[in-house]
Order: sequence, then structure tokens, then C-alpha cells
Amino acid sequence: MLYYLFRFLDQFGIPGSHIWSYISFRALLALILSLVISIWVGEKFIAYLKRKQITEVQRDEKIDPFGVNKIGVPSMGGVIIILAILVPVLLLGRMRNIYLILMIVTTVWLGLLGGLDDYIKIFRHNKEGLHGKFKIIGQVGLGFIVGLTLWLSPDAKINENVVIKKQAQEVVVHKTDAEKSLKTTIPFIKGHNLDYSDIMGFMGDYKYAAGWILFVIMTIFVVTAVSNGANLNDGMDGMCAGNSAIIGVAIGILAYVSSHLEYASYLNIMYIPGTQELVVFMCAFVGALIGFLWYNSYPAQVFMGDTGSLTIGGIIAVAAIIIHKELLLPILCGIFFVESLSVILQVWYYKRGKRRGVKQRIFKRTPIHDNFRTTPAQMEPDCRYLLKRPRGVAHESKITVRFWIISILLAVFAIITLKIR
Repeated sequence: MLYYLFRFLDQFGIPGSHIWSYISFRALLALILSLVISIWVGEKFIAYLKRKQITEVQRDEKIDPFGVNKIGVPSMGGVIIILAILVPVLLLGRMRNIYLILMIVTTVWLGLLGGLDDYIKIFRHNKEGLHGKFKIIGQVGLGFIVGLTLWLSPDAKINENVVIKKQAQEVVVHKTDAEKSLKTTIPFIKGHNLDYSDIMGFMGDYKYAAGWILFVIMTIFVVTAVSNGANLNDGMDGMCAGNSAIIGVAIGILAYVSSHLEYASYLNIMYIPGTQELVVFMCAFVGALIGFLWYNSYPAQVFMGDTGSLTIGGIIAVAAIIIHKELLLPILCGIFFVESLSVILQVWYYKRGKRRGVKQRIFKRTPIHDNFRTTPAQMEPDCRYLLKRPRGVAHESKITVRFWIISILLAVFAIITLKIR
């Protein structure tokens, strides 16, 4: 809203009003504002949650070998994150931008879905929360809306990068006219682009339509997978918020270079007009998470709950899809990927043994972050473990910081893959 106000004032030569047209100014202001809102609202919201006894009641302190009791800590702190994102974005963003609209819809949609899950856990005293199939339906529904919007919206276009030879040198240029495209950036491959319609080439004359259908399916899969991965990562104080802030910085950088013609040419990636508004959103996202860490770092004064974790994962997924970098997510969100994979493998291996009458597990405990704080005394004596290491245990604050370090390395690696091909 402020963007349009100052653009109007700029027509009358009001000093300083032109500065609101700079994406760097609005993005950094969004980061600062979201950080301040998150810290300010957080204090008041935590006090409110305590008064209303909206607290965590299902945590098992036996999981923690250090015996930290987390029962009674306020939950649904994701509301703080959502407010700290939406307020700066609504004030500083260009609300006619289709990509910004999609990010706002994602935030509200998954915030409501996660909020419903937390409501059932806390107020209905049902530790299972919202049934898994309804979560999946909500995530699939969002993915379908995002994919369909990017398919049908006339504003969702890109300028494809083309390599031409000029004086015996290869030069990257972009097509003059923006157009609908099914191409996405693929790491480590020269030319950098993968076209979904080429994958569906066997469909003949219908390959273009089939390519868009494949893109929508891919969008659904990515939104669901990353959202659930973030949800699984939310198991230690500061873990999910810290990892997600790091990922948010990387996506913000990728969005900025994708919206800048010269940087896009240098990196040989698609130029996507309009994605500069994602920089504003991602700065608000990072600021909100850092502000939330003020209260969520060890020992946590509030948990984000599914209200926060599902929303965070969805935001990361949709932002990556918008800038055509979804194939970078296994690297960029490597922590989420490994967390999800550890659970899948653990369940598969356990069920495999159960059919043969054998009690077996791969890890001491999953998601994988819990494996590093499980003592031999906490392991079931009648269960066969494939991996018993590490034999010692680490404090959750140490595990969290180490996961942050890994996330930083993965984020840097994901960015430099744009030049490794």
C-alpha cells in the first residue's frame, strides 16, 4: 500500500518519494519491519498464550537425555511468523504482482491448515491433530492452485536465455518478448534448462498441454514434500526457524538475480520479470524467522507448531517454483530432504521386519535429528538397530547449530551450482 502511495506522491515531486521504487530499499525495510514486529508481537502473544493456557501438552521429556521438561511451553507461535510476514508485505509490496499474490495465498492457506491442526491438538486434546489425509488434501489443493495459476495467468511469463556465438565467443542473451515457458533451471547441466514439454514429447501434438499438466503435478509434489519436510524438522528449539531463514536468504538471492537482466545473463538463467517482489517477501520471511528465534532459541519460550512449520515449508516451495528453481530444492532444502527420507526409510524397514516377525529399525530414532540425542538406555533392548552411531549424545542446542551450519553450506552450494555446469 505504501508503495502505491509514494508512487502517487512522486508525481508531484515530493522529495524522497522516488526511493520507494527501489527494490533494495523496500526489501531491507521489509526485513527490519518484520524483525521488529516478530519480536514486539512475540512478547505480547506469548503472554496471551500463557494466560489462555494454549500450551504444549504432548511433548515427551523422555526423548531428551538431559531431562528438559517442555510441557507447558506455549504453542501456535507460527501466528507470530505469519503476522510478521504479512504486515510488511502488504505495506511495502506491489499488490498487483501475481507472484506476490501467490505467496500471500500460500501463507494464509497453510497457516489456516496448520492452525487447525494445532487447534485440534491443544483444545480437543487429540495428540494426532488433524488427520493426515486432510493435511495432504490441503497441501495438494494449494499446489494445484499455484500450478494452475502459473499455467493460466498472462502475467506469469519469462524471457528465456539463449546462447549465441559472437566473434568466436559464446554470449548469453534473452529473448525480447516474455512468454509462457515450461523450462526450469537444472543444476550441473550446460544450457541449464529442462523443458517439461520435452519430457512429454511422446505425446506428439499434445506435448505442450501434457507438459503443463506435468508441471502442475510437480508443483503439487514439491509443495507437499517441502511443507512436510519443514514440519518434520520442527523438533528442536530453533531448528526449523534457523534452517528456514538460511534457505530464505538463498531463495531471496536467486529471486533477485532472476529479476535482474544483467545478472541473469551472467549466470545463464532465465530472466523472470516481476520476481523482484519475491525479494521483498523473502526479506520479510527471513526477518520474521530471525525475530521468532528471539523466543524460540534454546530454551524455547514458544513453539511454532504446525501453524508455523507447514507455512514455512510451503513458502519455500512456492517461491522456488515461481523462480523456476524447484530442481535445486533437494540441495537447498537438503536438511528437510534427509529428515523426510529418514522417517520414510525407518517406517519401511520396521514394517519389513514386522512381516517376518522381527523388530528392527535403521536409526535409533527419527526424524534424524533425534538420532543424535538418543542414548543406548533409551533404545529398545528387543529391537535390532542397523545403525547405532553416534553412541554418545549431543545437547539439542549443539545439534541445532550444526544443522544450521550444514544448511549454510547447502545454501551456498545451491547458489554456486548456477556456475557449475
